[in-house]
Amino acid sequence: DLQMPPEGSRLSDDEVSLLRQWITEGAQWQEHWAFRALTRPAVPSVSGVTNPVDAFIQQGLASRNLPVPLEADRRTLLRRVTYDLTGLPPSEQEVTDYLSDKSPAAWERVVDRLLASPHYGEQWGRHWLDLVRFAETNSYERDGAKPHAWRYRDYVIRAFNDDKPYDQFVIEQLAGDELPEPTADSLIATGYYRLGIWDDEPADRLQHRYDQLDDLVATTGQTFLGLTINCARCHDHKIDPLPQRDYYSLLAFFQNTTPMGDRQMNLDFIERALPQDGQTLADAQNQLREQQRLLGEAEAEVRAIEKRIKEHGEQARDELTKQDLKSWKDKIAQLRRQQHAIPKALVISEHGAKAPETHLLYRGNPHAETSPETRVEPAFPSVLKPPIPQIVPPVNGRSTGRRLALARWIASPENPLTARVIANRIWQYHFGRGLVRSSSNFGFAGDPPTHPQLLDWLAAELIANNWRLKALHKVILMSAAYRARSTAEPEALAADPLNDALWRYDMRRLSAEELRDTIHVASGDFNPKMFGPGIYPTIPQAVLATQSRPGAGWGNTPPAEQARRSVYIHVKRSLLTPLLTDFDLADTDTPCPVRFVTTQPTQALGMMNGEFVQQQARVFAER
Repeated sequence: DLQMPPEGSRLSDDEVSLLRQWITEGAQWQEHWAFRALTRPAVPSVSGVTNPVDAFIQQGLASRNLPVPLEADRRTLLRRVTYDLTGLPPSEQEVTDYLSDKSPAAWERVVDRLLASPHYGEQWGRHWLDLVRFAETNSYERDGAKPHAWRYRDYVIRAFNDDKPYDQFVIEQLAGDELPEPTADSLIATGYYRLGIWDDEPADRLQHRYDQLDDLVATTGQTFLGLTINCARCHDHKIDPLPQRDYYSLLAFFQNTTPMGDRQMNLDFIERALPQDGQTLADAQNQLREQQRLLGEAEAEVRAIEKRIKEHGEQARDELTKQDLKSWKDKIAQLRRQQHAIPKALVISEHGAKAPETHLLYRGNPHAETSPETRVEPAFPSVLKPPIPQIVPPVNGRSTGRRLALARWIASPENPLTARVIANRIWQYHFGRGLVRSSSNFGFAGDPPTHPQLLDWLAAELIANNWRLKALHKVILMSAAYRARSTAEPEALAADPLNDALWRYDMRRLSAEELRDTIHVASGDFNPKMFGPGIYPTIPQAVLATQSRPGAGWGNTPPAEQARRSVYIHVKRSLLTPLLTDFDLADTDTPCPVRFVTTQPTQALGMMNGEFVQQQARVFAER
């Protein structure tokens, strides 16, 4: 449909004349729905309906002569909402309590209880980790570790549990270090920049650097804005009004960031010390610097002694030298233990307050010739008619202030995309698909919203509630649409086979993590412990043997710790947990807005013969 010229007969003379007239008159084109300013639509008046979500949906059902669905039974509803909000099954006591509670407020009490559960952050944090391609290793041949990446995962879980305003959540990840008063949380949040794949031995370092920057442009554009602006890397976007210049103007916001492999900057900028026991951020960093200084001195002494021994042979190996060498090596071991005990986070940094020039690269080639005409400045996508970025470098001189300007624009209520995109994602994770099915592509090639006014109302409601997500959850969960049956009505199925009008609730399979966690709950060994470094479930030797160095980088975790939730499993890109991959674990290399459900033989085989399932069956039998 997009190929030009299209197949078939040529345009008639009248059609050509009409096009010429349209161009002469200014070629006015209706603005794309996603690029329009966000305005709060009026809620339709529907008899007997009090929930705004139901008003929009039932208006649509009536316009298509489709029936309003009946409510699902209470046991089904409790299971549905408990999995949706916590990723775990309801307990026997919770089922009994809800079934016996006949008051009109019973459902609302269930929703409030689940939104307050610490497991809510684990479930919804996992959704976010899909979007930002969370992993704790770099991929490529060695798949080296990303130190302290788990702190970002914990930050996300806490942010959802604390109902951190979404605009603050966005700003902290994109520019938490550039805030006037950064906190430990805002520094940890910038680990967002370090989550992508990284090659420690690229054949072309400049090409790899631009590949990393492209990954940031792609992830930021798709996750926060629902724009595939990365498609404009080599040429103007083929579908959306996103010229190549816009791509490089967005890339310019990230141009000054330090690459993952800039090891000489690790002390101050890539691995930052975190405060403890009343310390300030500066105190913590000074403590780490002092430890590094002492360690450097001790290592220098050891090198000097070893050099003396090498130069003078055995005659230098007197008792005093041996004692000196042992003493210094013991001191090094002690200093390393002390340094290891200092909490640290993987963070972003920049090469000071002056950024290098950014140029539009011919065909995306980083080795292409540049000129003053190809130079671009940081700017927001022009199709959104944005303001000029107000870039103010931080007073500490450590960065440019560019990322903070970008973050504040993305998180602005005037941005027409941000609130729509996250409101659509909330809907998607409750209903199995978004009002916009292509939840990371709001452009021309994406799907239009099935209920555009409802989407705009939800986005406006989110902003009106100070970007608090839990309030948006509640208005959706209190709707009759969410509580609808999944039963298919033949006439409705024939008229609307895809259920775009929401005349029933679509059933869904448990996610990979929900399945594994439920097995632990059912067996009775579930461990609810939260946070901390990742766990290492036992992986079959046959799977470990597929590595170039079998078992490398995979630790040993005690059985009781292995029974923790799947969100805490160490994410090694080259060695993912087999049961989770069988059931469609998120891709860790690129943003994963939707987990497509597959049916494959390894699922049944793993559930029958897999070591994990058999071990859990034994635990269950021994209860």
